[in-house]
Amino acid sequence: MRTILIITLLLFASIAQSVGQRREILNELNSTARGGGRVTVYEDENIRHVLGRPMAPPRPVTIGADGSAFHEMQGFKIQAFAGNEQRTSRAQAEQRESVIKNAFPEHETRVFFQSPFWRLRVGNFETRDEAEEAMHEMRRRFPAFGRELSIVQDDVRIPVNR
Repeated sequence: MRTILIITLLLFASIAQSVGQRREILNELNSTARGGGRVTVYEDENIRHVLGRPMAPPRPVTIGADGSAFHEMQGFKIQAFAGNEQRTSRAQAEQRESVIKNAFPEHETRVFFQSPFWRLRVGNFETRDEAEEAMHEMRRRFPAFGRELSIVQDDVRIPVNR
């Protein structure tokens, strides 16, 4: 029984991300509910120190050529163009980049060749929700681009002071 309780606490430790959440979980377990049983949690001092620690290592900070500080990580971008017509795709990607950059100067744009496609990717989004919100705004602003816009996973640069 004691082993099951310790394993349960360790599972809660992987879920809890802060000391506040840990306290909420333990308070919930220690409380009584009408019609229910009573659970008492005796927390070993060694476990107490493990529960509140952040599980992920801190992200390294990179300093750009312009002096800006950012985190490089896996995130999301909006793919606004992908074409494999050898003669025209690069020009189409650059033309669309110009249009999007004028409408959304806050988002980084990048045209690149990844055989056999010329691609245009927009933004640096930490979460898919952020990317979806920006893509929705782009579709509203440029309905002709609608079907070509999609969210892709990519390396992103997230500013440190965000």
